[in-house]
Amino acid sequence: MLVKDYMTRHPLMAAPDMSLVEAQRFMGQNNIRHLPVVGDGKRLLGLVTRQSLLVDPGRLGSLNVWEIAGVLSGLKVKDVMIKAPNVITVSQDITIEEAARVMVERRIGCLPVVQDDVLVGIITETDIFKALLDVLGTRTPGIRVTLAVHEGKGILAALTHDVSAMGANIISLLTSEGELPGERAITFKVNDVDPALLRQALDKLNVKIVDFREA
Repeated sequence: MLVKDYMTRHPLMAAPDMSLVEAQRFMGQNNIRHLPVVGDGKRLLGLVTRQSLLVDPGRLGSLNVWEIAGVLSGLKVKDVMIKAPNVITVSQDITIEEAARVMVERRIGCLPVVQDDVLVGIITETDIFKALLDVLGTRTPGIRVTLAVHEGKGILAALTHDVSAMGANIISLLTSEGELPGERAITFKVNDVDPALLRQALDKLNVKIVDFREA
């Protein structure tokens, strides 16, 4: 799963001379929170976010309403955008989890995707959530199970063998750190199996069933 599989290609963009008022309207009409700013050849110049659209009250505190309107109408995107050297970007060929890690660690909501400084797409928090939905198999009905198991070789193999032997179709499977030291959580989703029989099979594996539900 790579960024290019989930990014928005040909995203909405702005020119640096677009007025601030027009940019706000444009983002509102299209329900977007991030607006890349590009120059000739779609070269990335900066990024406008809803946060960067907020004008410092200190610039307006001593002005009357007419003067404030004049200041706002004269502001351009290039005056408020995060300039390219400070915009965190990624390549379209990095993994989706690496993009998610960068966004979490940097506390940002999007990553412009560039190739040779040219904007080729954008990936946002929403796109990361879409990838998570696919990993968890949420679009296919089935039985979702979370187990707590002791770390060790062969546990996952035994689990998948027994589940498959029942004729169940494994839709998704992932592991994560468990709540206790030396423990891992295994979450998987299957269909084409009787829930009662599946539970019996899991009981024979001597694992702790944390969650068991139809989803």
